[in-house]
Amino acid sequence: MPHPDFSIVYDEHVWHVYGFFAYRLRSRADAEDLTQMTFERALRAYARYDASLASVQTWLIAIARNLLIDHVRSDRGAAQRAVDEVPESLLPAAEDRHRIGLDPVLERALTTLSDRERELIAMRFGGDLTGPEIAALTGLTLANVQQLLSRSLRRMRASMEAAHAAEVR
Repeated sequence: MPHPDFSIVYDEHVWHVYGFFAYRLRSRADAEDLTQMTFERALRAYARYDASLASVQTWLIAIARNLLIDHVRSDRGAAQRAVDEVPESLLPAAEDRHRIGLDPVLERALTTLSDRERELIAMRFGGDLTGPEIAALTGLTLANVQQLLSRSLRRMRASMEAAHAAEVR
């Protein structure tokens, strides 16, 4: 069975890939650049894509994940790092944080998570992957993925509720 036209793949999945990066990075420019690079790599490899191994979405997020790892490794000294590595003094001003597409309260809640937990949240809600797809991509068991996601969401909810309560006061 032939692959669908790549432009269809792009249209259907560009926001999932961008969402994955938006959950992991502070810089909209970096998220946009890495999204573009993901699709450039995917286009070059599209003839070799095997639908029996993974869905297109899972395949694209795997490419995105590898690019993110490369990006963080190559950009250790810059201010625009993965969320877990950003000192508070280097964060954008509160009024600029929404530019990546995430609510500032959500961004703050993400900082309460470990790198692994943020990655799973990014895959689930940014990349819109299912639990089994995340398990296959990360090598974790489905039960472990579900437990980590549940624990992460509880921690994020507590952080967001605390921020809301502080805002009301």
